[in-house]
Formats: sequence, structure tokens, C-alpha cells
Amino acid sequence: MNFNFLTPVSDAVLAQKELLAQQALGKKIKVHSRQNGIPDLDDVQLAIIGVKETRNDVNYIGAELHFDSIRVALYSLFPGNWFNTIADLGDIDPGESVEDTYFAIRTAITVLLEKNIIPIILGGSQDLTYSNYRAYDNVMPMVNIVNIDTNFDLGDANLPIKNNSYVGKVIVEEPYNLFNYTTIGYQTYFNSQEEIDLMEKLYFEAYRLGEVSADINMVEPLLRDAHIVSIDLKSVQASEVSDNQKYSPNGFSGKEMCAISRYAGISNKVTSFGIYEYHNSRNDNASSMLIAQMIWYFIEGVNCRIKDDNFTNEKHYQKFNVLVDDDELIFYKSLKTNRWWIEIPFLPDVNNKLKKHTLLPCMHADYLHALKGEIPERWYKAYRKNSF
Repeated sequence: MNFNFLTPVSDAVLAQKELLAQQALGKKIKVHSRQNGIPDLDDVQLAIIGVKETRNDVNYIGAELHFDSIRVALYSLFPGNWFNTIADLGDIDPGESVEDTYFAIRTAITVLLEKNIIPIILGGSQDLTYSNYRAYDNVMPMVNIVNIDTNFDLGDANLPIKNNSYVGKVIVEEPYNLFNYTTIGYQTYFNSQEEIDLMEKLYFEAYRLGEVSADINMVEPLLRDAHIVSIDLKSVQASEVSDNQKYSPNGFSGKEMCAISRYAGISNKVTSFGIYEYHNSRNDNASSMLIAQMIWYFIEGVNCRIKDDNFTNEKHYQKFNVLVDDDELIFYKSLKTNRWWIEIPFLPDVNNKLKKHTLLPCMHADYLHALKGEIPERWYKAYRKNSF
């Protein structure tokens, strides 16, 4: 496959890379350079791609985007005890039109997915998630998206796509491949009541910032069920980032963003990971280092993946049946990892999308609540969605 729309990593970054210690991550990454071209991808498991497209940002003012400071920060970190090979494929420059950029993203990600390589996307405005999603059209039948964001980004699907309305396009445009959409860390005052009601009506999942910050572990089962993870950097609290990146005094801390990134990496289903809404600042150290550490934790998570959701061998799991009113809830606990799932009943009379989504990741707490007669909300929403 010809990646001729990818531009190499800048010579300035490569010069910095030469000065690093031999143990640094930058010395172990295969890099797309002007001198050597695109690296061989045969043994690569993760690939970084920057996308310099921001024209569909509602606040677009023509500012240029570059990721040099993020790369310098990432390359300077030391890897963990990793076995996966990483490549940095450089950047996709803005095309003649935004649609050209979307086509390039879709093409690149589709190729990587077909090679079982996980793309790590640096953006650019978050509407790029739409083209990331479309890359799955011929790869898998149904896709779950998890969005770490202050907003739902549903918008009006009848209007041109923007970074605050791309999810509307994902929902209504054919082919209909979206199974579930989850927003983690939304802040109510940034979202209209109509959008909050629509999330409920569609049985999508939404978790408020305060709810998640009170127990960051609750995002693990949500990310365990995701194929695409899209992070809006506006969800980071302003005190954690550089000047141009500041958005809201309330948001996730750097530590929480790294925990979320690691949970995304640990998920066996996550096959693409994007960090969007990056804005260059003159003094960019805080933002660049945070993003670099988020990428580091995602890669760390991928290296810690354990296949624990095969429930054909009874030696590898425990099964628990709980009767709540007239519903029998069936829980599974992996003996490898102690992670939990709950079974969603398959309705044979309904032409539904859940034929391959019969097990829903959950927490031990969901099992304990079921013992007290409480039906988990995630189970209820998935069951209701299965009923249509």
C-alpha cells in the first residue's frame, strides 16, 4: 500500500532524537524520515499518525498545527518492559479540501486495521473521529465508540460536519455501523437538554465528570467494550495544560487522563486510539508532555493485554446467576484477571444488532448491586437496544 500522502517526521525532531540515551523510546521507534522513507510495517503493532487538519473546528482561524513538541516529549520517555514494536508514520497534511483529508485518514487507518496494527492518531479537530469510524466500514460489522469529552458532540446531522457535531453524522449516515456510543466526563452546562434527552432516547451511555472522578476505575468496563477511543483534550482541566490548550477550570487531571489511556490500552477490543483538539502554544511543555504520557500509558496498556473473554473453558471463569424481580441476570468472572461480564439475553424474534454482543463488560459492584435487587443501568440500556 502506498502511503504517499504521509509526510515524514521533521528533521528537527530527528536531530533531537539523535541526542537521546540509547534506552529512550525514540531510539526504539521505527520512524518515517525524509532520508529512509516509510518503515517496514511487517512486525509493527502500533503506529502513530499526526493529522494537521482543523478546518472543521467551529473556532477555526487558520492556525497551523504541528506535533513536533509532542514527538520530542514522547521520544524522550523510557519504555516499559514492552514487546510491541512501534512506528511513527509522520503526518497527514491538510488536503485540498477537508474531504481529501478524511479520505487519507480513512485509507491509512483501514490499511493499518487490516494489518492488525493499532493506529494512535494525533489531531486536529475531533471531527476526524468520523473518518476514523468510516475506516471500519469493510473491517467489522458493528463498532462501539467511546468519547472522553466535555460534550456529546451530537449536533444536527443535517448541517455540515463540525468538531462539535460529528457524532450526528456517525449515527445517521450509511452504512449504519455504530452499535454503541459512550461519552465519559461530560459536563452538564456544556450540553443542551435536548442533547441529553437524545442520548437517553438512543440508549447511549453518558457519565458525568464528577461521577467518573469519584471512581476512575468505573471507566475500565466502558473502555473494555470500545473499538474506537476518541479523546478531546478540552476534557483536561485548564491548570494541567499550556496556554492555548486551556478550556475549562473543571476537567480530568493529568493522572486521570493517563489512567483512562491505560484502560483503553488494556482493552482487547480497542483497535484505534485518537487524541484530538490539540492547539500549539508558544510554551507548550505541559500539554506536550501530558499527551506524550497518555500515549505512553496507552502503549503500556496494550503490552499488558490478556485474553480473558473466552468463556468456552469452564476452568477459566466462574458463572453467577442472580434473580432480580422477573429477570435472571447471568454474570461471568474471569479467573485470569478477575474482570466481570454480564450476559445480555438474545431475542430470537428481533432483527437486532446484538447477535455478537451477548456479553457486556461490567464491574464486581454491578454483581453486588444485583444481589440487592438492583438492575445495572448498562445492562438495561443494552437490553432495551436489543429489543428494537
